[in-house]
Amino acid sequence: MNRSMIQSAVTMGQLQKKLDLVGNNLSNSETTGYKSRSADFSSLLYQQIDNQSHSDAEVGRLTPETIRIGAGAKLGHTNLDLTQGSLKNTGRELDVALLEDRHMFNLRVTTEQGEEVHFTRAGNFYLNPVDDGQLLLTDAKGHPVIGADGENIILEDNFQAINIDSNGRILVTRDQNQVIEGTLEVSEAVRPRMLESVGANRFRIPDEAEDGIMGDVLTGDVNMQSKVLETSNVDVAKQMTEMLMAQRAYQFNAKSISTGDRMMGLVSQLRS
Repeated sequence: MNRSMIQSAVTMGQLQKKLDLVGNNLSNSETTGYKSRSADFSSLLYQQIDNQSHSDAEVGRLTPETIRIGAGAKLGHTNLDLTQGSLKNTGRELDVALLEDRHMFNLRVTTEQGEEVHFTRAGNFYLNPVDDGQLLLTDAKGHPVIGADGENIILEDNFQAINIDSNGRILVTRDQNQVIEGTLEVSEAVRPRMLESVGANRFRIPDEAEDGIMGDVLTGDVNMQSKVLETSNVDVAKQMTEMLMAQRAYQFNAKSISTGDRMMGLVSQLRS
């Protein structure tokens, strides 16, 4: 296989990843608080000679020993767009939307590796009963919402009204008296590109990641609006354009491989 065919084959694999990314964005265009992702490509053109210090990495190689050659294009990284989506009025007391672009709610999620803190922009919260007539504030999947004190937000069940103010404080009315019984914890994505998507519109800090990916937000700096939900920020028209361009690039590279294959076939016939 000549170099142009190698370039096309490598690029096609990376273009498929972009198509998967665009497809995921389009499928979540109606998901509450969903943030779209975009793909950046980088040129894969290098030649490295005799600089591999780990012999295990040489197992299964296709190029001559100590030589590594790359060509084509690769998916450099994906960017998470945390700009705010439009707001949709719901009139529901436990629906709340963050008004600052990089602010995110904190959730406590139990995984196979243990308990983790996940982050989301989706503010459609619910009250689920726990022991002794208490209610636990959770997201739509039942994961506890973390309060400003780092603990789960648990309320007594004997209240007449509940609402969330612009600073994330949970105001509960009992016997005509309104009291603050919890405050939503909000974090800021300082380096959103480093966040790892775990599905269900949630993100986590990758294992062994550097510090400074997420930062604390003081209660006075929190800005949210209750009885509304933030819709997805996916631009459907832009995503459809990205999909068409990626498909055309994929077809072009596939045509390059088939043309190269025919040329090699003609050369073989001439030699014989």
